[in-house]
Formats: sequence, C-alpha cells, structure tokens
Amino acid sequence: MGLNITEKIISNHLVSGKMEAGTEIGLRIDQTLTQDATGTMAYLQFEAMGLDRVQTELSVSYVDHNTLQMGFRNPDDHQYLRTVAAKYGVVFSPAGTGICHQLHLENFAKPGATLIGSDSHTPTAGGLGSLAMGAGGLSVALAMAGQPYSIPMPKVVKVELTGALTGWATSKDIILHLLGMLTVKGGVGKVFEFGGEGVNTLTVPERAVITNMGAELGATTSLFPSDKQTEEFLKAMGRVEDYSELIADADATYSETVVINLSELEPLVAQPHMPDRVVSVKSLAGLKVSQSAIGSCTNSSYSDLKTTALILTDTQLPEGVDLMISPGSKQVLKMLATEGLIGPILDSGARLLECTCGPCIGMGGSPVSAGVSVRTFNRNFEGRSGTQDAQVYLASPQTAAKLALAGEFTDPATWGTPPAKIDFPAEIPSIRHLFIFPAENGENVELVRGPNIVPLESFTALPKVITSEVRLKVGDDITTDHILPAGAAITALRSNIPAISEYIFSRVDENFVSRMKSSDNGIILGGENYGQGSSREHAALGPRHLGVVAVIVKSLARIHRANLINFGILPLVLSSKSDYDKLSEGSGLTLDTTSLTPGGVAEMTATDGTKIKVANDLSEKELAIILAGGLLNYVGGKL
Repeated sequence: MGLNITEKIISNHLVSGKMEAGTEIGLRIDQTLTQDATGTMAYLQFEAMGLDRVQTELSVSYVDHNTLQMGFRNPDDHQYLRTVAAKYGVVFSPAGTGICHQLHLENFAKPGATLIGSDSHTPTAGGLGSLAMGAGGLSVALAMAGQPYSIPMPKVVKVELTGALTGWATSKDIILHLLGMLTVKGGVGKVFEFGGEGVNTLTVPERAVITNMGAELGATTSLFPSDKQTEEFLKAMGRVEDYSELIADADATYSETVVINLSELEPLVAQPHMPDRVVSVKSLAGLKVSQSAIGSCTNSSYSDLKTTALILTDTQLPEGVDLMISPGSKQVLKMLATEGLIGPILDSGARLLECTCGPCIGMGGSPVSAGVSVRTFNRNFEGRSGTQDAQVYLASPQTAAKLALAGEFTDPATWGTPPAKIDFPAEIPSIRHLFIFPAENGENVELVRGPNIVPLESFTALPKVITSEVRLKVGDDITTDHILPAGAAITALRSNIPAISEYIFSRVDENFVSRMKSSDNGIILGGENYGQGSSREHAALGPRHLGVVAVIVKSLARIHRANLINFGILPLVLSSKSDYDKLSEGSGLTLDTTSLTPGGVAEMTATDGTKIKVANDLSEKELAIILAGGLLNYVGGKL
C-alpha cells in the first residue's frame, strides 16, 4: 500500500512509535523557528539544558512581533536574542527584516523537512512540502537540543481540489470555505493534505495562504506536494538546489476526503469573532467599512501586495477609511519599489507599515470604537485588534482593497475585471545578507540580559492529592487571547512571567488573578475547544505561576494541551459533558493523583459529595511529565 505525503515525511523522521492514528510518535526535527514574543522564554529554557550548541540542521530566531520599542523591554529582549543566537548557533533575523513565516518560506523552508516553530502559523511552510507544526517554546527548545518532538500520530485528510479559481476568488477563499465547512475545531488530530488537479493551478504563495490559516482549523498542520510549482518558487528565490519532488503515491490512502471545486468559489469573509463564521462578501453589501488592513503572515507576499497596488492605482480612499499595508519581508518591499508600485499605494492614501506582524497581533493599527475592519489576517478574536468592540472581518487582499475604496461591502460582481495572476519578476533582489549567521564557535559570546528578563521559575511535582476549587468557569472556544491578551503593553512582558501573569484572564474576569493569589491553588473549568489559537506557552506558564493545577474541559486544542503538559498542569476532559453544569466557580474538588493512569478515567469528589468522572488522553510519558511538575523537571539531566 502506498504512502501519502505526510506518511512519507514522518516515516523518514520517525524516532519512536508507530504510524497508527492516535498513538504517540517521536519525530526528528530538522529545522526550528522562534519569534521574539515566544523566543526569549524558549532560549532561556534552552540555556537551562546546558548544551553548547543547537543540534538541528537549522534554527532561526526572528524578531517580528514586539518591534514597537517603547521603553527598554522589547529592545532588551532583541539584544538578548541576538547574543543567544550567536552563542548557540542560531541564525538571527533583526527587527524589520520581515515576518517569520514569509521569511522562512522565501529563505529556508525545504520540501520533506520537518519544522517546528514557537508560533501557531508555522504550517505556512507546508505550502512547499515541509511538515511544519506550531508548538510551545519549550517543545522548540527541546528540539533545538536534539530531542524528538512527540505528537499523536495524526489522521490524514485529503482535500481534493478540482477546477480552477475564477473571477475575484483567491486562495484565501479556499481556506475560508474549508473553515466554514469544518469549523475551528474540525481539524484537531488531523493533517490536511491537498491534492487533485486544482493544486497545479496554485502557486507556492497561494498554497502558503491556505496552510498558514489551516491552523485555525485546529489541525496539526496542512501540506501541499512539492512539484513543478515548488521548483519554480525555489528557483525564483535563488535556491533551486533545495528542491526535491514529493508527491503522494498513486495508491495512497486517507482517513477521509473533502472535495472543493475551485470553479464554484466566490469572495468570502469571516465575520466577527471567529474565523469559521464564513459568509459571502455580497451577502453583507451595504455594511460600512472604517478600516482595512492588508498583510500579516497570511497575506503579505509579493503577489498579494502587487495585486493590492494595482487595485489602488489611480484611486483615492474615501474620507474616514483607513488602509494599512504591511509587507511580509524587505524582499517583498524591494520588489514593489523596483517596479514603481510604492507610489500608487501612497498616492491612494494608504499607510505603508514596517515589515512586521503589526496590527495582526494588536501591535498598533487598532480600529475606532465599534469600527468595522476588513483584514487579511488569520484571526478575528474579540479584542485581538486592540479595540474590544471592533468588528473584524477576515478576507483576501483583493476584497480588503476593494471594500476600503468603496467604504462599504459591495457585490464583487460590480468590481470589474480582476487583476491577472502575478508572476515573479525575472530578477528578484536577495535580502539574505540581512540575516546574521552565527560563527562556528560561540563560546566567547557574552549573553546580555536586560532587567526585564527574569530567570526561569522552578515548579514542584504534582501532589499525591489535589484539594482545590474551581477559580474560573468559562464557555466554549476560549482562545489563548482570552487567557493571555496580546498588545504592546502585555506582550513586552513575555520574558517576565511574574509580571505577565498579572494579565491572565484579565479581559474575561478582572478578579481572577486576585482570587488565585488569595488561595493555594486552583482549577479552571472550560467548555469545548479550550485553548485554541496562538501557540503562546505563556497562556499555560502564567496560570502555572499563579497556582493552577488542573484544567477541566469538554475538549482541548492541540498546542495548548501540549503546553499544559509541558508545565505540569493536568489537562482533564469531562467524561460526561453534562457534569459541566454541576460545577460552578467556588466548587471544591479533590483528586487522588495516584489513581491517574495513561488514557484512563479518574473520579473527582466535589465538596457536596458529587462524583465527577474525568478522562485523560495522556501517554505514559506525558503523565510522567505532569507528575514530575513539568517537562524541564522530567528531562532533568537526561540531555
């Protein structure tokens, strides 16, 4: 029986386990990436392991999130990241060079390679055939130390693409359509592997839009074949030597198949406040727009922004509409400049921002109060933009530009002739000289830590008996933005766990932190898909610092589950979802942790005598990690 692409890459990197869906496997990791919002903590963790050098083929440290240098905190973090990269053999990408996923696609990603990154949108590299997965910073630190990355063997879903895109429909509409079909929890435990004749019509940048936003499905990753389109892309990037063909065998099997006819797609938009609330653009005709934002790791490529520039040529934004554009890399910006496309952008009244994540993570560019903002980003969670009551819609660059010019939602049938598909120019400027490549020996490099960089905290082992209370009860689809908000003020504290922990659940319940501080420990009770969204491990580290010992939910998102385990918090699932209604804030619960078994069911006793059964899907290793008080405790001197 033949293998699909996912199985081929996994079989070439399998260190432990068997390729049987749901069982734990360990993978050798070729490449890692970090970004500055998560990287500082990841490198502090790597330092704690006592190694002289990273053990991967390639590790890259990107600075693209906390680039607003308001005060000393962010620049101090960048200084630390630069020195730690030089010391331990990591490539360093300075602030302003570009967004990590766009840069990695252009410069480093390889077909058939395994990549994990401390950012949930690392699957972007799946657009050229890399098995790329988002992970917590500690998992990335361990991969840099040469340790295998453990995940449950995913099911592989084939997404069969037929036909070809027409009119104003784009690759963004493909992933929005899929999200509308499957929802934000439809990909948990799965890899989405794209195939069919429609794949041949999509360039690597178009494919990367889809794999990037596949993270919103809750998927392990998304993956395209490495084929002639991939070869052309790598040739354009000046690294055709990195190309190798990687396609599924003709008799490959899949757990299920989803079919999408590209010819039937129309421009779509995700409504507030979830990426799966998808409707057609025309269905919202007449809704006034106050802002558009084009860019982010999803839609900031050369083709995205050239298309935008062409739409904006000889036009001017209406009064009261703000349009912001963030190029994904300095390479993209240089290509636009060379072709004279900066002028039309500026003449339209649009604002050209730095090559960073920017407004996508609430780092500037917030909408007006209750404003309607059309963004090409991947998430529209409530408050993520920096304006709590903003109404954020997700769309393609073409849609965002046209709606900004109109000042309202309009029917795409009235937009006229769409721009032709963009090809790369014959000559593409390289920005590779802007990366700082480490010397072969970094033993004499001095690490520079600013005062906001706080040493790692040591956590104790899990007690034999947990006696606690529910300190917070939340509903379905709680994101890591709910647990720990982003934005300039909070994100600057990522290297200071005591300080950033003051903001845990601050926009959900302003009294949560004080309740935790007045108690010995606590339990969080949640609904479905708890912890979806960003890979930020601080959403587990902060609660652990405050004394959270367990999270009891109806279901968990993949990366957050892994982060809870990494820091010794029990992830438990209600055996009977109706028991959720039997518990409330203040409910006392007791658990004998010696009764826990891998994949087993345990019984918790409430103060009123009610018995609550909770299950876990932990492997033997994962349970041992939690009992030890977290992954660093478990690893100890094993490296």
